[in-house]
Amino acid sequence: MSKIKVAIVGIGNCASSLIQGIEYYRMVDESSGFISGVINNRLGNYLIRDIEIVAAFDVSEYKVGKDISEAIFSLPNCAWKFCDVPWKDVEVLRGPLFDGLDGKLKEIVPVDLNQEPVDVSEVLIKNRAEILINYLPSGSKISTEFYAEQAIRASCSFINGIPEPIASTEKWRDRFANDGLALVGDDIKSQLGATALHRCLIDLFLKSGCRINNSYQLNFGNNSDFINLSDHSRAENKNVCKIAAIKNLIPYPANVIVNIKNDNSLDLNCKDAKRVSIHFDGEHFGSRPISINVELYAEDSPNGAGVMVDVIRAIKIASDRGDSGAINPICSRYFKNPPISCDDWTAIKNWDNYLGFGCDT
Repeated sequence: MSKIKVAIVGIGNCASSLIQGIEYYRMVDESSGFISGVINNRLGNYLIRDIEIVAAFDVSEYKVGKDISEAIFSLPNCAWKFCDVPWKDVEVLRGPLFDGLDGKLKEIVPVDLNQEPVDVSEVLIKNRAEILINYLPSGSKISTEFYAEQAIRASCSFINGIPEPIASTEKWRDRFANDGLALVGDDIKSQLGATALHRCLIDLFLKSGCRINNSYQLNFGNNSDFINLSDHSRAENKNVCKIAAIKNLIPYPANVIVNIKNDNSLDLNCKDAKRVSIHFDGEHFGSRPISINVELYAEDSPNGAGVMVDVIRAIKIASDRGDSGAINPICSRYFKNPPISCDDWTAIKNWDNYLGFGCDT
């Protein structure tokens, strides 16, 4: 198959794990059966190794001007290095700043304000990018809308990996549909993250006939994403997405709380790790009390990259079919705040039906 040409805005930890993962699974033996760590090695006609990064945008002095193979390991990135990445001959280019670094990120990301940003749509066209991934920090509303606009101008499909509303907004769905381009989002799920685990426990309560009265989820981490989200104005849409992804499954009023905290008590060697506590109070037979407490510990960025390799290939399949606008089976399967919400098993079934010809690991 031909390569899937992808551009990325925001060369942070998520981009680092994604690019490392593409290399890691490049030489995988398809005949070996189960392949550890991937949802689908082959999706439609596409393998993970068919993904090619052709352009990259950032604003950090630590990254702009470097080859992407070096930039992904530059500060403040702290994702674990699990694969060597060879020289890619893809220079990280200076994008516009807008609201990408408001709040506490300004303290850890230096920017040369005298450096002129590139013409993003021109770069996308020149490099024949088919898909643009938005990996900007949460809260980057103006920047996200700018890059969505550039994707349309360059005839690129758009993956909105962050909570800022694009796929969940009618205006943007219509604009991508009118231009014959695919759109998916918003806020990518993790492979096995806090939201997925919380939703599974809700499903267990509901299918067991138990009532949920109260539930909370506490997220602790120390990477740049958590530093960014410790600013409440930047975390607003993130919290909305996470609460909606949980609360929308409960068919009656229940108290649901989600807190995201930058935790300086974590061992600094944990780098990109995240610790999550999930708690339920409810009632079972005879309205007697029942409670559940669960702890999750995972590396944050690989958890998202494991889903992104599927999303890239999924949106390519949609584009090959000529589908445009928000691709709802992809959105509901892989994102926390899709245009149309449903439970996870319905989302998987709808995605399998859309895919038609199946997938394998």
